[in-house]
Amino acid sequence: MEKRNEADIEWNEYDHEEPAFRRKELSNAVDASALGCSLYELPPGARSWPYHYHTANEEALYVLAGDGRLKTENGLEPLTAGDYVTLPADERGGHRVVNDGADPLRYLAISTMNEPDVTVYPESDKFGVFVGSPPGGRDERPLEGYYRIDDETDYWE
Repeated sequence: MEKRNEADIEWNEYDHEEPAFRRKELSNAVDASALGCSLYELPPGARSWPYHYHTANEEALYVLAGDGRLKTENGLEPLTAGDYVTLPADERGGHRVVNDGADPLRYLAISTMNEPDVTVYPESDKFGVFVGSPPGGRDERPLEGYYRIDDETDYWE
């Protein structure tokens, strides 16, 4: 068993204009390999990672504080403290967290850590490939990258 207090873990800041949030990588702080868990904090008006889904990793969100919305394949769903949401490893698990509330939105994101994984970004027609370490993992990857869905190539060329 390895134990760390969240207060002793540094925030990582992500600011790519529209996605702007803070993240504490709880699982990486204790060298967990099969289960991922991060604490996120989105300020009012901020959004998390672009809308996406995984093909190999199931995810779950647990809202600790604040109010916001979860963008899903069915539109925007309300999120409030105490909500627990499961996101299957397919297009039904597509998601993006949006803080349209007045206070910071804090939540835990939990995931399996399977690899290889392909992460699909339907709104930007891209996908990411992760081999050797799953998304959120820190191990070296012999193959990873982001590609356009429409960039087809012939098998024999």
